[in-house]
Amino acid sequence: MRGRFVRRIALMLVAFFLFVFLIGFLGAVVFGGGWEGRRHGGPYPGLWLAFLALLIGFGVFGRAVRRTTRPIGDVMDAAGRVADGDYSARATVQGPSEVRELARTFNEMAERIEAAEDRRRNLLADVSHELRTPLAVIRGRVEGMLDGVYGTDEEHLAAVVEQTRMMGRLLDDLQLLSSAEAGVLALHRERLSPHEPIETAIAAHRAQAEEAGIDLRAEWDDDLPRIDADRVRIGEVLSNLVTNAIRYTPAGGSVTVRAVHDADRVAYEVSDTGTGISPEQVQHMFERFAKSAGSRGTGLGLAIAKSLVRAHGGEISAASEPGRGTTVRFVLPGAA
Repeated sequence: MRGRFVRRIALMLVAFFLFVFLIGFLGAVVFGGGWEGRRHGGPYPGLWLAFLALLIGFGVFGRAVRRTTRPIGDVMDAAGRVADGDYSARATVQGPSEVRELARTFNEMAERIEAAEDRRRNLLADVSHELRTPLAVIRGRVEGMLDGVYGTDEEHLAAVVEQTRMMGRLLDDLQLLSSAEAGVLALHRERLSPHEPIETAIAAHRAQAEEAGIDLRAEWDDDLPRIDADRVRIGEVLSNLVTNAIRYTPAGGSVTVRAVHDADRVAYEVSDTGTGISPEQVQHMFERFAKSAGSRGTGLGLAIAKSLVRAHGGEISAASEPGRGTTVRFVLPGAA
């Protein structure tokens, strides 16, 4: 784009001087006598026509320059507003194609900056909210012990320890989420058979499912392509999805973990026969701190799952219907 813009300006300059030269040259030829020849005692027609062409050329060239520089000035003004903290500033898309492309690119950048700033503010507000409860419990318990209201026994100290563990999990989850979203999370990829993560997840959660009276099943298609993935991270994704499915499925229900073909990719699905969620909740279920009423988690599990899947070059989605269960599906590219 920069090269096209420079070429456009160069062509404008060449056209301007060529126009002046041609008008002067034609004047000299038509009226005869060259640049300094007279006709019938009159003035120097070639020079006069060259001067007239120069004025016209300046007018046309100036208009073209204004048509180019005015939109650039608008982009500069918008950039200055963004630099001053007004992330809603946008440039008007106008002018030559290169300048319009510049304005569109700037507007896309400004939109990303504004979205990032909104996420930062929301994150700070959410973290403050999530930390407030455990801190309040810890403070209340410790003050109660100092005042003699509570004894320094195992029961009361255990509550303090549990709250500190909750805060530690929250901070660990935030660090993992931040690294994944920033693209700096180190993935230890290896060639895996698609059913391996499923077998690991089933083995890890079978006791939990049996205790809840839930039938935990595993299914996969034959001849699935191998995947190039981090065994631990994909295990975390499946573990989170299976845990949620068991949590919201009543006794007597079932949870199915399957791997199926998706063109040259592998699609993992975790389906349950649980209570399901509304379409409005589905739209926000992968956002930070999105959790249902009564949830004891940090509300970061699905956001982390989404970031880990994307870090592998995949995508994740969910479908649900109240009273008929939920299916979360993520797709991973096959190994090259």
